[in-house]
Amino acid sequence: MNENNLYTVSIYTENNIGLLNRISAIFQRRHINIESINSSVSEIENVTKWTMVVALSEDQMKKIIGQIEKQVEVIKAYYHTEDETIYQESCIFKMKSDLLFDERQIQNIIKESNSRIVTVNKEFFVIEKSGRKEEIDLLHRELTVFGIMQFTRSGRIAVTKEPMEISKMLVAFNQ
Repeated sequence: MNENNLYTVSIYTENNIGLLNRISAIFQRRHINIESINSSVSEIENVTKWTMVVALSEDQMKKIIGQIEKQVEVIKAYYHTEDETIYQESCIFKMKSDLLFDERQIQNIIKESNSRIVTVNKEFFVIEKSGRKEEIDLLHRELTVFGIMQFTRSGRIAVTKEPMEISKMLVAFNQ
């Protein structure tokens, strides 16, 4: 039995309504949780790139990629291990403004975590951080003791370390 690994799945698609439901159903039927999902434009015009993070065995991953590629709107799907990708996540924290002025430690945390303040007003300030999951988790733990008013985290965005053949394929697709 293969052990579960964390995979970054890249899916290049036409932008059609209902496709997300069909793809998430492929994972749901196998009782596999999607850790994160992001959708954006890709390097090719009119082609959407989805980035998903899932934990499963490589055998399961290969079967799922096959199922995903059977969807008419899917141009190509790939999966990569952690060490085959360069990835980031982003997050924002909303905190009470008085903390910024009364708690010297907050300013140190912001500086040491390479975060930045994106807005400040009388009631609250907002901190933004991009980085690896572990860095964001650490910042969340450090700020939790001061009371977080709101917190939002993005899904993973990723590129592969090796060149992707999809780029040549997509140029042909788009002509």
